[in-house]
Amino acid sequence: MDEKTLQQLEQLLDYHFSNPALLREALVHSSQADNRLASNERLEFLGDSILALVICRELFTQFPDYLEGDLTKIKSRLVARKTCSKIANRLGLTKFIRVGKGMTKTRAMTGSITAGTFEAVIAAIYLDGGLSAASEFILRLFGPLIELTNADEHLENFKSFLQQYVQRHFNLTPDYELLDEKGPDHDKCFETAVVIGERRFPGAWGMTKKDAEQKAAYNALVELGQIKPRKA
Repeated sequence: MDEKTLQQLEQLLDYHFSNPALLREALVHSSQADNRLASNERLEFLGDSILALVICRELFTQFPDYLEGDLTKIKSRLVARKTCSKIANRLGLTKFIRVGKGMTKTRAMTGSITAGTFEAVIAAIYLDGGLSAASEFILRLFGPLIELTNADEHLENFKSFLQQYVQRHFNLTPDYELLDEKGPDHDKCFETAVVIGERRFPGAWGMTKKDAEQKAAYNALVELGQIKPRKA
């Protein structure tokens, strides 16, 4: 890679390397290298762990009311190969990757190869500038995605969303009150309502208590104006 091309890539990454050799190594796919130790595979291994660390630390700090399962769901979606390849393609990283003959037009070029190279670049930045530089690079790209992914998770976990909202705005914890249950023991359904302080929200039926609580949380969020009601 010549100096001009290297500078173009540094502009895209918004990071200047003290040791450009690290960036050059990060761009060499195993199909282009004389041997696998000369490729970006070792950097990819390191970058994968650094990405996970930075994302986990950010989620832990940003969402103090989330349980482990909620954090894990969001983290898994963010560090997935599909997400990494999308970010890398958006950056324009693909055209800088050095691959063997016949690889440039494969589906992997804009998928797994690009994702792996992106992780290798993260490792290169980490080795060049430390964790602070790598964190800044990662969060600049993943910050908006963290908010979007969190919103998507809320759509699947109304209880978690409601708990965060109520604790933040009312300094209370929502309670779930069982109003009624019907059916034989092997086939019961349950009606549950959310209670916040002295206010009870519309109840909801579910095939399990957990399902009823999720639906009751949805009703409360609609009443509180935090989500729009679903179309019938």
